[in-house]
Amino acid sequence: MTTWLTSLQTETPQEGFELAITLARKGVAYTQTSPEIRKKLRPHYAENADSLTMASHVIAVHFQTVSAANNYWK
Repeated sequence: MTTWLTSLQTETPQEGFELAITLARKGVAYTQTSPEIRKKLRPHYAENADSLTMASHVIAVHFQTVSAANNYWK
């Protein structure tokens, strides 16, 4: 496994939000390791409001973590 996450520190809230998205995406990739299966499943959840809401929730939770790690950019 390659180390890709070396810090939760970011310069701006925008970078923090983008890190939160990356964390969410990496979480999916670690859970479902097959790119082919992820690609096959994407059309199902891409048009499902509940799935999109849950994805947004996961990103929000990650953003809370990143925000706290950055002292809310104070």
